[in-house]
Amino acid sequence: MLFDTHAHLNDEKFEEDREAVIARARENGVSYICNIGYNRETIETSLELAHNYDFIYTAIGWHPQDAKTLTDADLEWIEQLARDEEKVVGIGEIGLDYYWDTSPKDVQQEVFRKQIRLAKKLNLPIIIHDRDAHQDLLDILREEKAEEVGGIMHCFSGSPEMAEQCMAMNFYISLGGPVTFKNARKPKEVAERVPLDRLLIETDCPYLTPEPYRGKRNETGYVRFVAEQIAALKNISFEELAEITTKNAKKLFQI
Repeated sequence: MLFDTHAHLNDEKFEEDREAVIARARENGVSYICNIGYNRETIETSLELAHNYDFIYTAIGWHPQDAKTLTDADLEWIEQLARDEEKVVGIGEIGLDYYWDTSPKDVQQEVFRKQIRLAKKLNLPIIIHDRDAHQDLLDILREEKAEEVGGIMHCFSGSPEMAEQCMAMNFYISLGGPVTFKNARKPKEVAERVPLDRLLIETDCPYLTPEPYRGKRNETGYVRFVAEQIAALKNISFEELAEITTKNAKKLFQI
């Protein structure tokens, strides 16, 4: 029983074989999936997936790379969907991305703050995207009192010390494909140090494919390789790791 807490199955890379990918995920023991909608188009297609599969849920929000396009009408639309659609279990992915720099930093920060406030209004957890923006992100989470709803540090790329700060603010640490990479010292150290009751697993498919398929398209069934690697690092069984991380996700998403 596995829970892929972050997937993009509505991505165009799955256009030719989406049903087969989802079927393979089930064959690999994936019991639940949280698919992400991060702009107008993907929110609509993510909801469609959630409607079509009883084990697929969705989080909806506005990605920091698209921050400059968010309007008040978009924010109102997200709020209404979150109220009306029972399969919406979180607000995200939201956050800061200073790597691509496709939206000005001040705009990203303001859009991030607005969505944290929306999540608090709706009492929904938030799914955080953080790339090259660790300190600004932590500062905003503290200033906006994001611990009131908590959420997920998606595909966590920070240090064990940063993970401690995030957990203190009621966030789970989610690890994906990079934890399986041979020379990925930091995510392995995070996996070893984060307590089991604060850990989640994900694929971020079609991106960040784990070993042994690194370099190819990722798919949600490959979350098994993430679970196997973390279980080995923590010296526990795969079954125990799968059970605990699934329990954690269900608790967070109130499933």
